[in-house]
Amino acid sequence: MRQPVICVLAGGVGAARMLTGIVQVVDASTVTAIVNTGDDTTLHGLHISPDLDTVTYTLAGAINPETGWGLAGESWQAMDALQRYADMRPLASNAGATWFRLGDRDLATHLYRTHRLGEGASLSEVTAEVVSAWGLGLRILPMSDDRVETRIVVAGEGEVGFQEYFVGRQHSVAVEAIRLDGIERAKPAPGVLDALRSATTVVLAPSNPIVSIGPILAVPGVRDAVATRRDHVVAISPIVAGAALKGPADRMLTELGHESSVTGIARLYADIAGTLVIDSADSELAGAVEAEGVRCIVAETVMSTPAIAAALAQTVVVAGA
Repeated sequence: MRQPVICVLAGGVGAARMLTGIVQVVDASTVTAIVNTGDDTTLHGLHISPDLDTVTYTLAGAINPETGWGLAGESWQAMDALQRYADMRPLASNAGATWFRLGDRDLATHLYRTHRLGEGASLSEVTAEVVSAWGLGLRILPMSDDRVETRIVVAGEGEVGFQEYFVGRQHSVAVEAIRLDGIERAKPAPGVLDALRSATTVVLAPSNPIVSIGPILAVPGVRDAVATRRDHVVAISPIVAGAALKGPADRMLTELGHESSVTGIARLYADIAGTLVIDSADSELAGAVEAEGVRCIVAETVMSTPAIAAALAQTVVVAGA
């Protein structure tokens, strides 16, 4: 029997948990994660890739379990020291900003990434080095080596960067539109299209479909490659009982004119995913999901333990084969 080959389109926390389940049920060397980089940002002169780092740290067993991001056992002396300069900063300057908290240990990753990029390495190359340094057996790819920036049009304010919306404003403001700056020029990172074409199963992780999965699919060539594999594409709904488990996906869907339900997710993915896995809390909507032309599987999708993550992963792997 052919060893399953799995390709996962991944955002942050939900995708990271999904991947921990997948590497429990298949050989990690057969897994490729294609990770959103639309929320990458530059602070303190450092290139920060939040989703890449969340996936890496989670799979390494080093993630902060309370926040779902950053490193466990972190200290914050650098950020605290920056506060000394807060009153000196000119109004137009973002120097020394501490609203986006970077832990002392986490800074090492950003320092290394930034230095290597400055030496001419691609983001794919640097990511492979970081993944290897953490001793991980799977392949993690950025969606593109080209810079794509997710920009949020906030009601009454205009356009802001994703991290300013998500962290700075605690995603508490209404969203009017999303713009992916640079997407027209972006190319899939080396290996992305091959991974999609060769996978036994392509997985759309339970991440925000608008700002986590959406930017990956928007990279020219990626959506078409996924659609070609539709019968072997399995999506996991990030919406359970009408709400997101973490983050603003439910409100964002509604604000942008979509339905915050498993039916709404089915509608968004119907052209690219042949199967949608929904939580047992939404079992009564299985018929509505299938009415959208998507096969529906009901399972426990809230990955509160490694065992539940593994069981969900097994369901997904079998469903896409």
